[in-house]
Parts: sequence; C-alpha cells; structure tokens
Amino acid sequence: MKRALITGGSGGIGAAICQRLAADGLHVIVHANRNLDRAEAIAADIRNNGGSAEAVAFDLTDGTATTAALETLLAAGTIQVLVNNAGIHDDAVLPGMSTTQWHRVIDVSLNGFFNVTQPLSLPMIRSRWGRIINISSIAAITGNRGQVNYSAAKGALHAATKSLALEVASRGITVNAVAPGIIATDMIDGHFDPDSIRKLVPMQRAGRPEEVAELVAFLASDKAAYISGQVISINGAMT
Repeated sequence: MKRALITGGSGGIGAAICQRLAADGLHVIVHANRNLDRAEAIAADIRNNGGSAEAVAFDLTDGTATTAALETLLAAGTIQVLVNNAGIHDDAVLPGMSTTQWHRVIDVSLNGFFNVTQPLSLPMIRSRWGRIINISSIAAITGNRGQVNYSAAKGALHAATKSLALEVASRGITVNAVAPGIIATDMIDGHFDPDSIRKLVPMQRAGRPEEVAELVAFLASDKAAYISGQVISINGAMT
C-alpha cells in the first residue's frame, strides 16, 4: 500500500484530498499544525469507511521539528505521495504590510515546502517512484491585491516545481503544481459573496474542494506518469 502525506490535511481542500486518496487505496497521513483533533477526526472518518489513515501534527516552519516527525513516519516505510497543501493568508497591501506578515506567509508556503520535501525526496528516489504535488493559487498566476506575500510564495513554488521536476524525472518521480481559483472553503468566507463570485468566475460559481481533489488524485496515479513540471489551473475559466 502506497503512503501519502498531505500537509494542511485538516483544512477544507486538504480534507477532500485525504478522502479522495484514501478512496484510491492509499494510506493517508493527515497533517495538521495545531488542529490535531480535526486531523484525527478526518483520519477516523477514513478508517470508518474502510480506508487507511493516521493523523500527525507538527509545525512545518520548524525544520528541526519537521525532520523529527518525518523520521518517525519514514520508520514505517517510504512516503511515495506528498501533497504540499499547507498555506496561510495574512493579507495587507504592501505599503502597510508588516515584516511579520511577509515572513509568516513565506515560511509556511515556501520554507514549509522545503522542510517537508527535502527529507522525503531521497527515499522516493531510492524507490524509483513518487508523486509530489504542490497546491498553489491563482494569485501566483494573475496576482491579487493585498496578497503580495502570498503571491510571491506561491509563485516561487511554481518555479521550484519546475526545477525539482527536472532533477527527479529520471527516477520515476513527477512534480506538479495545482493552482486553484475560488474554492468553497472557510478561507473564502468574508472575502467573496455570491455576487462577486458570479462576476469574477466565468462559470459563475465557486469550485468545490472535491473537484481539486479529483485533479490531485489523477496526478498522484500511474495514469499521470508522463505529466511533470506543470502548473495546472482549476478555476472555472478565470484565466
């Protein structure tokens, strides 16, 4: 049974990805930063429906803590599928953005990517099979007012995706990024009302977390073995 780690797995999109990968027969490791109870509930739901899952909590901006947590997980075997889904918003226009806001967003989305991906990549290389899927954002493609920090972090993730894909392509490992648009999760509450969504999105609705999860599941499968180094948007024709 292949094993998958989904960072930020306790969130809306993350939970949908966990459920979908478990349905494909993967053992799912649901990661949370502080909300371990939520991650445990998702893992329990997967197990109650016949799947295989466990929950784990660590701060992926803390390199030492992340390495220790991953060593424990790797003791049970290689993690063949990694979904770097963790990310946060801390919005402000750049002239009013604090240093803390800048670094906090960069730390989670970009440094967190390194802290998790680097230790897991060598075991993948040894097994000569792996899937690394980085969850990005439309903000990295089109930009967004008040999100210079978030756009910068996710844009850098696109570049890292392409470079890492080149490094591991000969080892049977693919690396891709998925860039969602407006998705119906708690993160958009208070930011987009139905009228705004109809104006912004040609399909006139928000996407569903399950729709993002379907794309991730495909990229994690053997069917996507020749797709790598790509940034794939899922945004209802916004771009």
